[in-house]
Amino acid sequence: MSERSEHGEPRTQQESRQARTPLPGTRGGPPPGGPGAPRAGASRPGPGGAVPSRGAAAPGARSAAGGGAGGGGGGGEPEGVRRADPAAGDGPAGGGGAAEDSPRDGRAPAADGPAAADGPRDADDRARHVAAWRASTRVLWRSSAERTVREGLTALAAGAAEVYAMDSPVDLYGDGPVAELERRTAALLGFPAAVHFPTGTMAQQVALRCWAGRTGNRTVALHPLSHPEVHERSALSVVGGLRTVHPTHEPRLPSAEEVQELEEPFGTLMLELPLRDAGFVLPEWDDLVATVGAARERDAVVHVDGARLWECGTHFGRPLDEIAGLADSVYVSFYKSLGGLSGAVLAGPHSLVEEARAWRHRYGGQVFQQYPAALSGLVGLERELPRLPSYVAHARTVAAALGEGLAAAGVPWHRVNPPVPQTHQFQVWLPVEADAANAAALAQSEETGVTLFRRWFPDGPPGMCRTEVTVSAEGLRWSAGDVGEAAADFARRLP
Repeated sequence: MSERSEHGEPRTQQESRQARTPLPGTRGGPPPGGPGAPRAGASRPGPGGAVPSRGAAAPGARSAAGGGAGGGGGGGEPEGVRRADPAAGDGPAGGGGAAEDSPRDGRAPAADGPAAADGPRDADDRARHVAAWRASTRVLWRSSAERTVREGLTALAAGAAEVYAMDSPVDLYGDGPVAELERRTAALLGFPAAVHFPTGTMAQQVALRCWAGRTGNRTVALHPLSHPEVHERSALSVVGGLRTVHPTHEPRLPSAEEVQELEEPFGTLMLELPLRDAGFVLPEWDDLVATVGAARERDAVVHVDGARLWECGTHFGRPLDEIAGLADSVYVSFYKSLGGLSGAVLAGPHSLVEEARAWRHRYGGQVFQQYPAALSGLVGLERELPRLPSYVAHARTVAAALGEGLAAAGVPWHRVNPPVPQTHQFQVWLPVEADAANAAALAQSEETGVTLFRRWFPDGPPGMCRTEVTVSAEGLRWSAGDVGEAAADFARRLP
């Protein structure tokens, strides 16, 4: 995928990222305390702040707080690896679901190309890593991509029985369990309606396309590290005919001043919460409110890429419906933090959702049956969603212990970014080649049964690499001392 420079010339993702994203802890990088500072005075929230009545449940729906095993393995989604390595169902940013995006922009080959298992060597490498992770007795998170088909189906059947009547009919073109997932999601986010999509990529494109038609402006203001810019093969422009502008190139969400000072009009401001490729970073609440207010002052609507919105409540100190209520529409994923099989939901006003259903059909998303994915999403809402605050809290313990352990082991320049995680996911940077870091991580998994890190990818200047860490249910068993010991053992294996 390519984008345009300030002068209009196409450039690669790698060139774009290296031109705009400083290393963490360097000038222009994320400050030690994380992006943003509290701002006094909150502007009004956007529409949709009140939680509507749930009304009658869809046929077959059950309530099962904390019930059952889901389609995923609890915690995070290994988004950062799928297209580069479909087996690394966690690395970077994984946890409970399957992977979606590759670590791109120099961190992995053919980020927008086919999955990794292109030949015997790739397949052998994939199998070796998965075998090591499966055999490990201590991990920070498990990925559903590590399961066998039998294990996955067994877990889904057990979990689904706790949240839905198993003798109910399957869905046909979006009714039954799919409709129930839409209803539940709309209620949690405080919107009157919601529509299910097979992928988040499709949901986002449709949402932004619909808003462009309604505002009369096809320009979308978003961050250059946001998902549509990095992971969707320029679909907003190639498929949707939209164009994008960037309020900031700093590794954080745009400020109100940056939105106000953007030189050209835009119809929609898209905010990715958290901004994954900058380190899963979030603004302070008052800053977020001010940024939304600045967009509204410019007669723009606000759409939230909330693929990982589920885990933002701890940082903001607000319930989900209040966070989502700042926006005009919100997309959420079920296979990332909630460990579902796949799928996404777009929530918003009734008229937008109905228009989105029509575009979903045009985009090829009117799927005959999706009940396995929908059931796994319902399991995630019941099982993983209540646990996410504990994962976020423990991620801070793990991150601090990792930094201390690497420093005590004498590893030169290294970074945990952000130093205090704002979700249950964060980055780690090392001044070594990615191949060396991967060899050390794999050897530690195979020889000790301890998997501290999964996949490392080249990023930044030559000789640098980074990974993404998720803390979920398995990670709660690690003490700070456990993390420090594992970090020291990993460091001894580096060149």
